[in-house]
Amino acid sequence: MSNTEEQVEKASEQADRIGDFGTIAHRLADKFGTGLVNGFHLLALFAIGGTIVWAAVFEFLKMVSQGHATVEDILLLFIFLELGAMVGIYFTTNHMPVRFLIYVALTAMTRLLIGMVNVEHHEDLMEAIQNPHWGILVVIGGILMLSLSVFVLRYASYKYPSDRPARRGRQEEMG
Repeated sequence: MSNTEEQVEKASEQADRIGDFGTIAHRLADKFGTGLVNGFHLLALFAIGGTIVWAAVFEFLKMVSQGHATVEDILLLFIFLELGAMVGIYFTTNHMPVRFLIYVALTAMTRLLIGMVNVEHHEDLMEAIQNPHWGILVVIGGILMLSLSVFVLRYASYKYPSDRPARRGRQEEMG
């Protein structure tokens, strides 16, 4: 073997080692980055979940101190419950179901509607029909649109089910 061929072979071996090192470094960086992202998700989920519980407890204590709870207060507790369910579902499946966001919006719109009706209450039904409160009609239209969107999403998920695994554990078993 000539001197040039030996140099070419050594350079080739060094390039292979550098390439192997680059591949190893890339894999380590990928694992480290994935770990950071997963850690951030867990930290954020616990922070959001804790904030939901904290807010719900303080609202409940406010109701207790008032000595009564209105329908709006109860609907607010349902909003906290739905938000907690969303966090729990995201924690276990790593997917955010859009339907739960719509459920929260529906509950919030219903709470808003009840508040508006309490303020703009008409004793006479004919007067209410002849002089509609346009804000109430807009909120009712929003509730109708959100309800239809839930129907469409449920129908689509029934008609075209997802092939993805439902839980993190199943993803780990499959992969």
